[in-house]
Amino acid sequence: MGINNLLEEYGQHTFNDEVMKSRIPLDTYQAFHQALDKGEPLSKEIAGVIAEAMKNWAIEKGATHFTHWFSPLTGFTAGKHDSFLELKGDTPILEFSGKLLRKGESDASSFPSGGLRATFEARGYTAWDCTSPAFVKDGSLYIPTLFCSYTGEALDNKTPLLKSCDALNKEALRLLPLLGMEDVTMVTSYVGSEQEYFLISEEFYEQRLDLKFTGRTLFGASAPKGQELDDHYYGSIKPKVASFMKELDHELWKFGIPAKTKHNEAAPCQHEIACIYRTVNTTTDNNHLLMELMQDIAKKHGLRCLLHEKPFAGINGSGKHNNWSVVTNTGINLFKPGADPINNLPFLATLACIVKGVDEYADLLRLSIACSGNDHRLGGNEAPPAIISMFLGQDLDRVIEAIIENKTLKGLTKDRFQTGVSVIPDFAKDNADRNRTSPFAFTGNKFEFRGVGSSQSIAVANTMLNSILAIEMKKMAELIEQGLKPLDVIKDFFENHKRIIFNGDGYSHEWEEEAKKRGLPNRKTTVEAIECLKDEKMTEVLTTLGVLSANEVASRYEVLLESYCKLIQVEAKTSVKMIKNQIYPAVVSFLGDISASAINVKEVGVNNDFLVDDVEILAKLLNDIKGETKELESLIIKAQENKNNVTVAATIWRNEVIEQMKKLRQIVDLVETKVDDKYWPMPTYMDLLFEN
Repeated sequence: MGINNLLEEYGQHTFNDEVMKSRIPLDTYQAFHQALDKGEPLSKEIAGVIAEAMKNWAIEKGATHFTHWFSPLTGFTAGKHDSFLELKGDTPILEFSGKLLRKGESDASSFPSGGLRATFEARGYTAWDCTSPAFVKDGSLYIPTLFCSYTGEALDNKTPLLKSCDALNKEALRLLPLLGMEDVTMVTSYVGSEQEYFLISEEFYEQRLDLKFTGRTLFGASAPKGQELDDHYYGSIKPKVASFMKELDHELWKFGIPAKTKHNEAAPCQHEIACIYRTVNTTTDNNHLLMELMQDIAKKHGLRCLLHEKPFAGINGSGKHNNWSVVTNTGINLFKPGADPINNLPFLATLACIVKGVDEYADLLRLSIACSGNDHRLGGNEAPPAIISMFLGQDLDRVIEAIIENKTLKGLTKDRFQTGVSVIPDFAKDNADRNRTSPFAFTGNKFEFRGVGSSQSIAVANTMLNSILAIEMKKMAELIEQGLKPLDVIKDFFENHKRIIFNGDGYSHEWEEEAKKRGLPNRKTTVEAIECLKDEKMTEVLTTLGVLSANEVASRYEVLLESYCKLIQVEAKTSVKMIKNQIYPAVVSFLGDISASAINVKEVGVNNDFLVDDVEILAKLLNDIKGETKELESLIIKAQENKNNVTVAATIWRNEVIEQMKKLRQIVDLVETKVDDKYWPMPTYMDLLFEN
């Protein structure tokens, strides 16, 4: 494919701004953008013109249907597909009105609502999100939308995200003029998302009930080789995977998703793709579509794409690094220090606000990355710990220290990096190294929030980031308006909240002890993290800014715990089924054969003690498996009996069921190492991780 063809195909499946401009009258196009810039609703007339143009474009692309595409609280995307076909008398026509573009209806009772909707209260509405481009996929026009109940509550992740964007813009526009920035009319958060994932053979995937039902291996002894040789990271990409990556890149570009970087990750069969920064709402939609395309395209190559945070024990899990920055309409990145950061007042104020925000609302950030998969991942193998802290680097630490202590600090100069090789030129070093163990690390002109799980929507994390920055900007503006000097407020923010800054090893036991002394929360599991939604201080920021109502916050508590309980229930029941129907019978068969061999050896007059030992050990382990499986079944029943009290049920699933599953797995994984491969009823880690 030539360069011109590649550029021509970029965004061809997307009804982007350029396409819209070419297909609607100029005055309508200008009115559309004026409404967006002012944050005003679109008129029916404008929506009608755009709908007609969108329909004609989609039909030219082969679309016969349209769907309002939304992100309910399931964590997945959803949409029902309606045809453009209508009948005028007996005459077929193709129709798509502004009303159909702006508004849709869905069954709100069939999605998680946390008590916001009763089963008999079914009506829900989808509303066109005109800030994110529509696209054509599989014969349908996909229209990004919000999803709300009949009574107006948000039943999705997009509505709070957009409200947090509005809140951030409002509070930034209040603060920045007080810092000397008079010409700014809009402030927007930008995000670049890095997506980690595993690719395994579809043939082996189909033979593993745990992968099919839960997305991770519930059993599996470690292979003799894992990632300890560091040979997979950035290594040569194998042909089958390279073919998948090439097609994925091509399809993403057609959808206007700017995929930029691809490489092998640290663990066997693990890979990563990263996209160029865009506005947070667009990046969020792009990431949802990316995950769908990855899984669809993998199947075409005889592969399966695993997005679970920890599909394999003992090696790296997968995350989604969320690179977040805040930019004005004048092109100024408020997180860019510049050549003289100590005199860059807007940067210092924004940095002070996020330092204070992360310290005060660390629990909200921990909540935003809470899921059962992340419970297996956080705290090791390049995943950040559950303790939320910030890494700023040596230079910014010096800036903050100088402000707190009223010291003079000359402009920071960049060191030069020298290889020592005569023909290689030196170049400027970055102001800070990278800290791979920090959950929230400054990386030059942005913050990398490394805790987001690979299967999660980035909407929730960015909703929280936008919100905590907005609330602190609001507080800072109030103090300055009361007569305090901006630098005095900035100093106060830094001085009172510097405990959140940590530049060391986040994996160390010493840091866990130090964090405890500093009073930083350590919510190690999802159940603990969700409890913050019962904390008035944590939820007040969301209600004050209008991001979520009190009822919507309460609903999230119920939805998140219910989802957690259901996921663990599926894992536990899958474990039992695999034991009873696959593993136990296979081990019994192997035990029978070696028992027969022991008898045969003895009959020919040879000492068979070595075989008898094997029989006794295996029989003991098999008996242990049976006993521990019965215990797991009883705990499943106990948790189910408490399902009407979601808090109690979640605690049982976490404290008792999961621990019992771990105990059972330990025995099964040991047994796997003692059973001949031809008897083992499913592909092993050696098969799964070293096939492609």
